Amino acid sequence: MSTISKILDYNKAFVDQNRYEEFQTTKYPDKKIVILTCMDTRLLELLPKAMGLRNGDAKMIKNAGAVVSHPFGSIMRSILVAIYELKAEEVCVIGHYGCGMIGLQASSILEKVKQNETDENRIDTLTNAGIDLAKWLTGFPCVEESVANSVRLIKNHPLSPKNIPVHGMIIDPETGKLDLVIDGYNAVDWNRSNLSNLESGGYL
Repeated sequence: MSTISKILDYNKAFVDQNRYEEFQTTKYPDKKIVILTCMDTRLLELLPKAMGLRNGDAKMIKNAGAVVSHPFGSIMRSILVAIYELKAEEVCVIGHYGCGMIGLQASSILEKVKQNETDENRIDTLTNAGIDLAKWLTGFPCVEESVANSVRLIKNHPLSPKNIPVHGMIIDPETGKLDLVIDGYNAVDWNRSNLSNLESGGYL
């Protein structure tokens, strides 16, 4: 039996036995937070439980490395939708130790693409069209720096609310321990403080 067949069989029993009832909630995050994290399999259940989150508490966005790689890509769009349409009031970027994106080289992926009998002319076509595959498929050297970069991109995005906290954390995928990289509350407090200073005629 295929994996999908097993999933569909399980799903039928899940629905028939009304097991979905304990997960019912609304589309709005109860804790008003949107989380960007990695697609790592170890975080599937560990991350929400390590944060004390239940179904309905948060909006969860996942990709390889918990990276905002483009200011106008789908990840940033999802964050803005969560804020403006789904009532999220805080953003949290959560990377993890031992991430597969650390030190990832594009050459490794492209070599596997070729081994998969993909026409090499396709790679040439993309390259000639100005797509930098090497940059697009390359990971990052340091998870702390990557999380900080994503936090800065979200915080400084021209469409982001200026008073929204954007936090950065790193989770241990073995124990669930969270390390704070950037405290978004401090950044918000700093902005409010300087705004008050300007309004009162002071100087930065």
